[in-house]
Amino acid sequence: MGRSGRGRAAGAMAALLAASLAACATPPATVAQAGVRLIGEQRIPHGQVFQDTVVGGLSGIDYDARSGGWIMVSDDRSEHGPARFYAARLDYDDSRFRALTLESVHVLRQPSGDRYPSPAQLPSQGGEVADIEAIRFDPLGDGVWYASEGHGTLGLPPFVRQAGADGACRATLALPAMFRLAPDHSSGPRNNLVFEGLTFAPDGRSLWLAMEAPLYQDGPVATPSHGAVSRVTQLDRSGKVLAQYAYPLDPVQGVPAPGRFADNGVSEILTVDARHLLVLERSGVQDADGQFNFHIRLYLAQLDGGTDVSGYPALAAAAYTPLRKRLLLNFDTLAVERVDNLEGMSWGPLLPNGHRSLVMVSDDDFGQGRLTQLLLFDVSLPPDR
Repeated sequence: MGRSGRGRAAGAMAALLAASLAACATPPATVAQAGVRLIGEQRIPHGQVFQDTVVGGLSGIDYDARSGGWIMVSDDRSEHGPARFYAARLDYDDSRFRALTLESVHVLRQPSGDRYPSPAQLPSQGGEVADIEAIRFDPLGDGVWYASEGHGTLGLPPFVRQAGADGACRATLALPAMFRLAPDHSSGPRNNLVFEGLTFAPDGRSLWLAMEAPLYQDGPVATPSHGAVSRVTQLDRSGKVLAQYAYPLDPVQGVPAPGRFADNGVSEILTVDARHLLVLERSGVQDADGQFNFHIRLYLAQLDGGTDVSGYPALAAAAYTPLRKRLLLNFDTLAVERVDNLEGMSWGPLLPNGHRSLVMVSDDDFGQGRLTQLLLFDVSLPPDR
């Protein structure tokens, strides 16, 4: 759930804005690295109300070429509104990001048909608390798939579910035992550091799930002095593990103020082709006032050549070859006023120049002074990757 669940109390909610979506002036296009060019930016005002919900916590985005529509999911644990995703339209070309228009809200529901409760509602209502960090259109169907980190402190496990366009639950994906919570923290995922990335293979017959940070048995989390490893898992649509790799995480990109918090982890993945994934790494570093500065990097990860670690119960002290990765863009060099907590990314339609469009969205954690921003890029990867 972004930074709000680890090391920072959420900022006070600003007065809700009734104005329409506000577009930022499009910055001049700038060439970054490896054919990744910024086209422009759009922002949603902090506290924007749309169809009786507060728009915020946007942690996943996806595009449907069949309809030309977009969806964006909130990682709101049903505290500012029901667990939900938004349908939207984006208007852009290879020279300008012109507009973002929200069209509708879709409430996600538990297998029982009930809405997901907030942590405060759980004792009286029961069920599961959803902390949804990724969403994708089903490439072979008419619904969506989404991934939740669960709620480790409440003993609620992570999950991946398939839903209809109306948010009604259709199925829950069977997951490997290694992703089960262990009360003694001897194994399994750390609280709020579970499924952050979800993407389908090009043929739609399998999907990839990325952990934000290591399982307990895979070693410590990243610090400013050392990196870590995160598991990236390929599963078929029934939950069978097809492959799993160790992704090498960078050290935290900065040093927090004394007594403050910092971390680094995977915040999203996206299929490029059968052999490559885009990986978004996100460092959050607190300053003396407790505010986070974000350092984002976009990598191209090569899937062949790494050791399949699906049979490894633990990676700590194990011998294996991690995935190779190549830096495509360091967002600290990007010509924008500010980059917030980018947590979602999706390919969009091809641009008029024939290149791929790539859109990213940030999670404002519903915090005062934070941004909900969408960044649009022109991506032209070299043939040899």
